[in-house]
Amino acid sequence: MAPTPPPAAQVTTSSESRAPELKIRAFRIGFVGALGVLLAVLLGGIVGQLGTVILYVALALFLALGLDPVVSWLQRREMPRWLAILLVFVIVIGVFVGLIATIVPIIVQQTTKIVEDWDSIVENVQNSDFVAWLNNLSGSGQAIQDAIASAGDWLADPQNLGSLGGGILAVGAGIAGGFTGAVIVLILTLYFLASLDSMRRYAARFVPASSRGSYREVSEEITGSVGRYVIGQVSLAAINGVLSLIYLSIIGAPAPILLAFIAFLFSLVPLVGTLTGAIIISLVCFAASPETALAAGIYYLIYMQVEAYVLSPRIMNRAVAVPGALVVIAAVAGGTLGGVLGALVAIPIAASLIIIMEKVVFPRQDAI
Repeated sequence: MAPTPPPAAQVTTSSESRAPELKIRAFRIGFVGALGVLLAVLLGGIVGQLGTVILYVALALFLALGLDPVVSWLQRREMPRWLAILLVFVIVIGVFVGLIATIVPIIVQQTTKIVEDWDSIVENVQNSDFVAWLNNLSGSGQAIQDAIASAGDWLADPQNLGSLGGGILAVGAGIAGGFTGAVIVLILTLYFLASLDSMRRYAARFVPASSRGSYREVSEEITGSVGRYVIGQVSLAAINGVLSLIYLSIIGAPAPILLAFIAFLFSLVPLVGTLTGAIIISLVCFAASPETALAAGIYYLIYMQVEAYVLSPRIMNRAVAVPGALVVIAAVAGGTLGGVLGALVAIPIAASLIIIMEKVVFPRQDAI
């Protein structure tokens, strides 16, 4: 016999008794989800407000890891760690203060000279053979010379320069903020360098005791790779700066010390830094004469080939073992996501990921 269906009243009562429970669960899920979204938005706002602080901390930690190999080398020469840190930090501060003391007077002197000789500079550019060749090539008569004269008159107006640079107060605030940030980064670097060993030990306590040995091995290899990368990049930048100073002094470029410092500073950024610095220096040399700018452009074109195929492989291959294609991808991605700092830290991050893959992931896969 077929079973007798339950009465309709019982079915209705049962469904009505379950409906409120489902509504309560849906409300709870929606409420918790809304709280999660609000918390995420709040955390994102906090991170955005603390972006500058996070940038200072990341840069200081990066510099501390870069200076740690030098401190460790001094320790192996039977020097106490505190004395090694003090010696390295005194050298870093001395170099920083020396660069400021050298560059700032040159910037003031050259800026004053450019302002005083601006009319003659514009006239020399207008009457140069290069501009005459461009006029004959384009068939525009005096159009290029008139454009140069108009640009010179516009740049000679202090109000236009103020609006171009965001105003005198904005420029002054930017310089003051940059100096304050540099001091904060130096102080944080000193603290991180002094407490780097304790930070490593504290971080190791988050790892199970059975895996701490391999964790310490991998972490030391990663920090060593970052330190070697920083030293290698600074070495490349120093080579570019010294060679630029010698060559620019020979060809009679304006303010060769300042231009050499620009070459050094931009060379700290991988891949695009040397090219950007070369373009800026060549444009500045154009104020002296088109021939000087052409000589500077040819030199940097040759130097970039030497750096890419001779200097960089010899120096950076000892620092970080990263394939060339991955270097390009990492630098471009880092620059897109984090600007100059992202481009700086992208390659050591890629090297760290390779070390983790080779020391952790691949052995686990091979053991299965």
